[in-house]
Amino acid sequence: MKVIVPLAGFGSRLRPHTFSKPKPLINVAGKAVLGHVLDMFEGVDVEEFVFITGYLGEQVEDYVAEKYPNLKTQFKQQKELNGQSPAVLLAEEYVDGPILIAFVDTIIHAPLAELNDERADAVVYVKRVEDPRRFGVVEVGANSYVSRLIEKPETVENDLAVVGFYYMKDGPGFMKAIHRQIDENIMTKGEYYLADAIQLMLDDGMKLRAEQVEVWEDCGKPETVLQTNRFLLDNGSDNSADFPEGNYIINPPVYIHPSATIENSVVGPHVSVGADCVIKNAIIRDSIMDVGAMVEDGILGQSLIGQDAKVGGRFRQFNVGDKSVIGYE
Repeated sequence: MKVIVPLAGFGSRLRPHTFSKPKPLINVAGKAVLGHVLDMFEGVDVEEFVFITGYLGEQVEDYVAEKYPNLKTQFKQQKELNGQSPAVLLAEEYVDGPILIAFVDTIIHAPLAELNDERADAVVYVKRVEDPRRFGVVEVGANSYVSRLIEKPETVENDLAVVGFYYMKDGPGFMKAIHRQIDENIMTKGEYYLADAIQLMLDDGMKLRAEQVEVWEDCGKPETVLQTNRFLLDNGSDNSADFPEGNYIINPPVYIHPSATIENSVVGPHVSVGADCVIKNAIIRDSIMDVGAMVEDGILGQSLIGQDAKVGGRFRQFNVGDKSVIGYE
C-alpha cells in the first residue's frame, strides 16, 4: 500500500503562523502535526509515502528527512490549488496498487493495520457529528455499503462525516476516475472534490465500506489545534514526570522539552513547551509555545506562541506568529 498525503494548502485559518511555516508543521503536544499523522502508520505495511506539497513545501521535505529518515518518500508540488482530486492525481505515476489518502490536518484512531485483510473495494473513515453541513458525509444503503457521498450537505439527516482518510484497493482505477471527473468537469461548489470521483466509482458498482472512528482531532484552526493539544496531552504525551524539580510548579498534563528554561512560574495544565523556550515569572495554561519562544512577566491562556516569539507584560490571550515581539515596551 502507498499513502498519499495532500498538504498543499495555505492554512489561512492558522495565520499568522502559516505565513512562515506550512500548516502540517504546527506543533501540538511536543511534535509537528505531520509527525503525529505519520506515527499513526506505525506497524502498517506502507511501501511508500507520496507528499503533495505547496507553499513552503521544502520545510516539509526537510522535516520528514530529519525526523523520519527511514521512510521511503516522494514529493510532488501542487502549483495550482484547484481541489482535492487534482492534488491526489499528482501522485499517479507512483500508484500501482492499493492506496490510502490521508489529509494531514486530521488525527484519528483507526485500525489501519487491518487494511491488509480488507474485503471491500474501498474504505472511508467517518465519525458521527451533530451538524454535518460543513463536512462531506456518507449515505449508507440497506446492504451496509456506502451508496452516496455528499460534500457539504444542505441538510443534517446524514450525520456520518468523512474525516479525511480514504482507502482504495484499486489505486490506478481511482486515478482513472479522477481523470474522468476532471474531463467531465464534475465539481462541487467550484472545486474538484474526491467525493465526486468516488461517486463515479460507486455508480460503477464499487463496494465502499464506512469505518466509524471514535477519535477525530482536527488541526485546522487555532481553537481546534488547542483542543488537539489537550487531547494528546491527556492521552499519552504528558512528560511532566520527567521534568526536574525547581522554583516553579508544573500542573500536568504538559509536554516540556528538556532544553526549556522555567523560572518562578506555573505551567499547565495542557501546555506544550518547545525546545529552547524560556518562561520567567509567568503563569501559562492551555497554550502552545513553539521552539525558542519566550514568555516573561505575564499570565497566558488559550494561546499559540510562534517560534522565537517574545510575549509578556500583562494578562492576555495571544495568537502570535514566528519571531514576533509583544508586550516588551
